[in-house]
Amino acid sequence: MKYRIAHTTRYSYDGAVPIGYNRVYLTPRDTARQQCLRSHLEIEPVPAVFGHRGKDYYGNEIVSFTVQEQHRVLEVTARSEVALTPHSAPDAHTTASWESVATSLLRPTNPSQRAARRFRYPTESIALSRALRTYALPSFPSGRPVLTGARDLMERIYTEFTYDPEATTVSTPVEVTLEKRRGVCQDFAHFQIGCLRALGLSARYVSGYVAPKHADTGATFVGAQASHAWLSLFVPELGWVDLDPTNNVLPGIEHITLAWGRNYEEVSPMRGVILGGGGQRLEVAVDVSPVTG
Repeated sequence: MKYRIAHTTRYSYDGAVPIGYNRVYLTPRDTARQQCLRSHLEIEPVPAVFGHRGKDYYGNEIVSFTVQEQHRVLEVTARSEVALTPHSAPDAHTTASWESVATSLLRPTNPSQRAARRFRYPTESIALSRALRTYALPSFPSGRPVLTGARDLMERIYTEFTYDPEATTVSTPVEVTLEKRRGVCQDFAHFQIGCLRALGLSARYVSGYVAPKHADTGATFVGAQASHAWLSLFVPELGWVDLDPTNNVLPGIEHITLAWGRNYEEVSPMRGVILGGGGQRLEVAVDVSPVTG
């Protein structure tokens, strides 16, 4: 399955900006199931300097640039084409018990466990608490296979929380998401990550896109008109397994991965520093289109 993606970010400033530095995570990753065929940026005003162009600690593609022309609007469009390979959903019931997985991460014995361990700790936006553990535990009775529990938790979040773009901001902590039971894909991903980490499991944040419709069922996905977010759980015998609590699915050929990290802040699509400008307004438009023929 191939897709073309156009992701436009537009900042409008109240005052003139003589200089601005930006760092973007807008190049889809190459993974075992995904190949980025091409990707480029269109930036207005044209940057005076293209700085670092490479990979971060997690292997995500980063591009940085500096605009040194006075401007009141900055518009960045990332155009990409990716190919995704279908893969079978893992058998959740045959995975190890969640307690044994948590224990193995305390005393890792191989490189994959040691690498996964860094994703079991709290961050500023995903603080761990008794409340998160309490919410998660009904999905994780003693001895339950770890992926079975994670899928049950995902379904509970999908059922009990309401998708509401007005309820939160990019800085809303997981405690507020739990209290409101409302939010967007970023909030639901952060919340499930916090629940899993509160049990001693490793979970990472994934940014990307989702196609408008499910390839097989034709069901409409929530989050198709914007950048999307989900999470991955570390399962020793399987590696990293994606879960999308916003849509209650295990991501397949409709989910396109941009980057992953411990939380949104580490891999936000675009961030920067400007001189001047005053107030600002942000507009984002995303179009994901299947490539036919």
